[in-house]
Amino acid sequence: MMAIPALEFTAVDDIPNIAKGLRDSFNTHKTRPIEFRLTQLRKLYWSIKDHEAELLEANKLDLGKGTFEASLTEIDWATNDIVFACKNLAKWMKDEKPADIPFTNSFMNPRIRKDPLGCVLIIGPYNFPVNLTVSPLVGAIAAGNTVVLKPSENAPNVAVVLQKIIEKALDPSCFAVVQGAITETTKLLEEKWDKIFYTGSATVGTIIAKKAAETLTPVTLELGGRNPAIVTRNADIRLAAKRLLWGKTLNAGQVCISQNYTLIDREVLPAFLEEMKKAVQAFYPKGIKSSSDFGRIVNGRQWTRLKKLLDETNGNILIGGSTDEKERYIEPTVIQVNSIDDSLVMEESFGPLMPLLPVDDLDHAIRLAREVHTTPLGLYPFGKKAETDRVLRELRSGGASVNDAMTHGTIPTLAFGGVGDSGQGAYRGRSSFDCFSHRRSITTTPGWMERLLDVRYPPYEGKMAKMRNMNTLKPDFDREGKVTFSWVTFFVSLGAGSKWGALASGGSVKAVS
Repeated sequence: MMAIPALEFTAVDDIPNIAKGLRDSFNTHKTRPIEFRLTQLRKLYWSIKDHEAELLEANKLDLGKGTFEASLTEIDWATNDIVFACKNLAKWMKDEKPADIPFTNSFMNPRIRKDPLGCVLIIGPYNFPVNLTVSPLVGAIAAGNTVVLKPSENAPNVAVVLQKIIEKALDPSCFAVVQGAITETTKLLEEKWDKIFYTGSATVGTIIAKKAAETLTPVTLELGGRNPAIVTRNADIRLAAKRLLWGKTLNAGQVCISQNYTLIDREVLPAFLEEMKKAVQAFYPKGIKSSSDFGRIVNGRQWTRLKKLLDETNGNILIGGSTDEKERYIEPTVIQVNSIDDSLVMEESFGPLMPLLPVDDLDHAIRLAREVHTTPLGLYPFGKKAETDRVLRELRSGGASVNDAMTHGTIPTLAFGGVGDSGQGAYRGRSSFDCFSHRRSITTTPGWMERLLDVRYPPYEGKMAKMRNMNTLKPDFDREGKVTFSWVTFFVSLGAGSKWGALASGGSVKAVS
C-alpha cells in the first residue's frame, strides 16, 4: 500500500487571489489558441497515466473500489474523455453555419462562433471522484476557459492525488485546485465566475443556484433523484432482476442515476425475487462482503444515514440486510415496501438498498411514479415495447434506459443531464465542450448591400410594402389551425430542397442550402 498524504485545505484568505489570478490570465487570451488547449489536455492525459496506481489506491481507500471498477468507471473514463476531445476539438471549434437563414440574410455571412465563457468553477462529487471531476474539467479546458477545480473533501485521498496530477500537468496561471469543505466552498461562491458546474445533492445545488443568481452566473447542476424502475408482467424477469441488481451494486449503489425504487407488477414479484437471489449468487459466488468487486460506503456519516433508512422502513427485508459499521459495509438489500410514503421511496437512498413496491398494473405504476417525483434523473421501464413507449411518453426524466439499468449514463459521448429539480444543463462528449462555450452569433455586412438595406432607415414613408415583401412569411394554415393546400405551393415544395425550389418559394422559404 502506497502512502497518500493527508488532505490539506486551501487557506481561505488565498481564495480571492487565486480566482483573480485566473480571471486575469483569461483576459490575456492565453487559453484561446487550439494549440494551448490541446497541449494542456495531452499533458493531463499523461499525468493521469503516471499516477494511475495512486488513483487506484485512493479509490480503494475512499470507496472500497476494486481495480476493475476503479479502472473502468474512473480512470479509463477520464483518459478516454481526453483522447476523444483531442481528436475532435478542431472540428468543434470551427465556426458553424447556422440553419434556417433567409436567402437575403445569407449575404451577411451569419455564423456561430464557439467562444470560451471565461473563468469557471467546477465542484466535484465523492461518488465518482475522478470521472465526475475530470470530465467537466476536460470540457472546460477544451472550450478555452480558465478553471478552479474543487474536488470533494469526502473522497480525501482522491482529492490529494487529483491535485498532484493537475499541478504537475496544467499551466498554473490558468488552472488551480482549491481544497476544502463548507467554509472554503462558501468563499469560492463569493467570487464572480463565468460559470459554476456542480455535481452533488439537490440541497447543496439549491444553495449554489441561489448564490449564483445574485450575480446572474450561469450554472450546470448535475443532481440526483428518486429514480423509478418499472417492471411489468410482460418483462423479461431474469434480465430485469440481473440488470437492476447491477444498477444497485456498482459503487455500492452510490450512483445518482441508479433506480431508487422499483414498481413491479405483483403477479411477477415472486419470480423476480427468485431471479434476484440467483443474480446475487452469480455476482458474488464467494460472498459479497469478502468480494473485491463490491465497494464500501464513503464515510461513517453516510453509512449511518443508510442504516437509519433501513431501520426505519415499514417494509420487510426479503434479501440481504447485514451491515458492518467498522467496514462501512451494507449488504445489497431488497425490501418489500407497502407505500410510496416509506422513507426508502421518498428519500434518495444513494446506497445498495432496493425497495420493491408491488402494483396492480402499468396505470398504477405510472400514477405512483409521478406522485413520488415528477422529474427524476433516470427512468427504467422493463416490458414490451408498447409498455415502455407509454412510460417514456407519460413520465418525464433527465434520461432513460429501456429494459436496462442506467445504460444511458454509461455512454461517454451521449449528452447527460437532469430536468427540473434533478438538474439543469448537460455534458459528456461534444456536450462537455458546448457546456463551457458561448455560441456567439456573428454577421459581417458588406458595403455593397447598402441599397438593399436602405429600407431600414428613416424616413419610413412608402417603405412598408417593400419591407413586408422582403420579410413576411406566409402561413400554410387557416384560422382554425388546419393546413391549407395550394397546387402552387405543392409543386414549389417538390424542389424546396434545391436552391431553385427555395428561390421560387420567395419569402415563405426559411433557408437555402
